[in-house]
Amino acid sequence: MPRLDGVLETALYVTDMVRARAFFEEVMGLSAFTADQRFTAYDAGGGTVLLLFLEGATRDTVVLPDEMGTIPPHDGTGRTHMAFAIGTEALAEWERRLTSHGIEIEGRTHWPRGGESLYFRDPDGHLLELATPGVWPTY
Repeated sequence: MPRLDGVLETALYVTDMVRARAFFEEVMGLSAFTADQRFTAYDAGGGTVLLLFLEGATRDTVVLPDEMGTIPPHDGTGRTHMAFAIGTEALAEWERRLTSHGIEIEGRTHWPRGGESLYFRDPDGHLLELATPGVWPTY
């Protein structure tokens, strides 16, 4: 059986790219690798990439320049969930940052392995989580 090395990309579908970019850049502090009117790619830390796609804008095959290939169609709607890994020492600072931006903390969990999670929403209603080590056996 060939081995998987991890999840490289996570995608969220958004209804307003300008609003989503403002949130992920100003509140979450992410830096875009590349962007256009239909998507934005962010360095999400640890070698992972967060992709934001404008809902409905990726329903057709994308033909890349210079014979690089194609990306098949995809799309999504509705509120989803994703978690960002953070250090234990960063939890309080993140909570202060979210509060200072008017972001409501919707939930807090203290996991049996010692990890903690804070839950909040982005402007599209996706449930975002900040999780410290001790949430999963692998983290």
